[in-house]
Amino acid sequence: MEHVLDNPIYYALTSGHSHIAKGLDEVKYYHEDITAFAGLKDNSQENLNILHQISPAESLFVFFSKTPVDIPEKWKLLTQINMFQFIFRGKEIPTAGATGITDLDLEHVTEMIDLVELTKPGPFLAKTIELSNYTGIFVDGKLAAMAGHRFHPSPYREVSAVCTHPDHLGKGYAFKILQEQIKRILLRSEIPFLHVRNDNEGAIKLYQKLGFEIRTDMIAYVIKKEA
Repeated sequence: MEHVLDNPIYYALTSGHSHIAKGLDEVKYYHEDITAFAGLKDNSQENLNILHQISPAESLFVFFSKTPVDIPEKWKLLTQINMFQFIFRGKEIPTAGATGITDLDLEHVTEMIDLVELTKPGPFLAKTIELSNYTGIFVDGKLAAMAGHRFHPSPYREVSAVCTHPDHLGKGYAFKILQEQIKRILLRSEIPFLHVRNDNEGAIKLYQKLGFEIRTDMIAYVIKKEA
């Protein structure tokens, strides 16, 4: 039987995020203003064609696969990203306090989008914050670093949008925020996981230091439905 983390988007959309899912039983995607991810029960040509049929004009989607996928001609392949999927294997809940960490809400969305545009950790839209638990560190009143939750294929919860402003790299902000994210997930009796480009050596070392281990390779495909 397939492990839920082998297909994390689909299983998020059929479990923890079923309330914000659109589509059919085997082909699902998030509400367009929340995030641009789609999950297919299997990444077959048939299901990619169904996604094309049921989605709005000019839709852009990101979907994940453990193995290479042939993209049907009716889709335009914009890019593919080779990643590692990490799962938390730490033995203890982090004890670091949340001093200096701010819970982010709707009033912070403009700053969050600006930081994401600058650092490119992945797509972030006007209502992505509804995926929950975004936290940040402010320096002189400006957002310097942040992270939050994304996919929730129960009982796993993904840490995502981990980013630090270039002016504040090397200050330990990402480590501090990630400790808080891990703690909050574990206190819910859930298991943290995340994805990172397989060439991002700095981030990989940070995640390993925090207690994450590589679980598998993963490929992200970015596809667009053209007019």
